[in-house]
Amino acid sequence: MKFSDFILVDSIITDLNATTKEGVIREMVQSLQNAGGIPEAEYEGIVNAIMRREELGSTGIGRGIAVPHTKHISVDRLVGTVAISSEGVDFESLDCEKVNLFFLLVSPPDRPGEHLRALEHITRQLKDDGFCRFLQQSRNREDILNLLEEADANVYGK
Repeated sequence: MKFSDFILVDSIITDLNATTKEGVIREMVQSLQNAGGIPEAEYEGIVNAIMRREELGSTGIGRGIAVPHTKHISVDRLVGTVAISSEGVDFESLDCEKVNLFFLLVSPPDRPGEHLRALEHITRQLKDDGFCRFLQQSRNREDILNLLEEADANVYGK
């Protein structure tokens, strides 16, 4: 699995406006919708599904990183986006620190293996401090895309 398999380039957000957990999720889902990744009529349903997942335990995994995700019947393929918050957002992370780096995934319920492989790929890359540092310093969509392509080419996480 590679980032290019599921990240919608046009949905990448280089500077989140949101200041709350729900706001981040709404902004990222809207970005996926704008990029054609999710049906317009399913916006609220997907936001609600992600928020229900967050109630089970925060996807803020620590070190300034969160990976909100859900499965939803309205999508026919795995889609995802990346967002950066320069200020950081209280995402109720495990380490109680603000989150700056977000990866959001939505996948069809009938493809759990694909969903898990994408989560595994994301977390493997996010374990690399260099990858995280470069991602946080990215200021435009092209920089982020180049970084994701480098990660897909196994430059990080070795």
